[in-house]
Amino acid sequence: MIHNNSVIGCDGFGYAKDEDKRWLKIPQAGRVVLEDDVEIGAGTTIDRASVGESRIGRGSKVDNLVQIGHSCTVGEDSLLCAQVGLAGSSHIGSRVILAGQAGVAGHLKIGDDVVLTAKSATSHDIPAGKIISGIPAFDNRDWLRATAAFRRLGEMARTVRNLERRLKELEERDDETEIEANIEL
Repeated sequence: MIHNNSVIGCDGFGYAKDEDKRWLKIPQAGRVVLEDDVEIGAGTTIDRASVGESRIGRGSKVDNLVQIGHSCTVGEDSLLCAQVGLAGSSHIGSRVILAGQAGVAGHLKIGDDVVLTAKSATSHDIPAGKIISGIPAFDNRDWLRATAAFRRLGEMARTVRNLERRLKELEERDDETEIEANIEL
């Protein structure tokens, strides 16, 4: 099923610089293959490959406003939610969930059963079975702890300043006590 305003097989975004450092278009002569039971949401664009094919695997569902770059592959039964972006030559495994506005840099391999949470982006390969979050994306549990700490940074900074002030006062008292002890000797 292909919904309204989708573009399947447009030119990929392929350019190389010539000797004068001008951008030259690389011909995009490949094709797009949509396997059985694939659904493509409205306004989605799937670029054809520069050579070979871009392929969306059986049973995969692609939401509205998704960009799939040239020469990408998406495995079986994967979900690409609204506004996901795949840069060229990305390889997405089977049963992968790329939540809304997730981004994948080019030439990466995302393993089977990976979840990339909403508004996350990765610039590195992700092994199978991982749940990752953030920009740059890393393990979801670590990301949850980091964001919880981030919300308390202001409070933590105040606490550190107060502790530094108290430590300085204690050190000054110790210095005065030491001077007094030396005078008595």
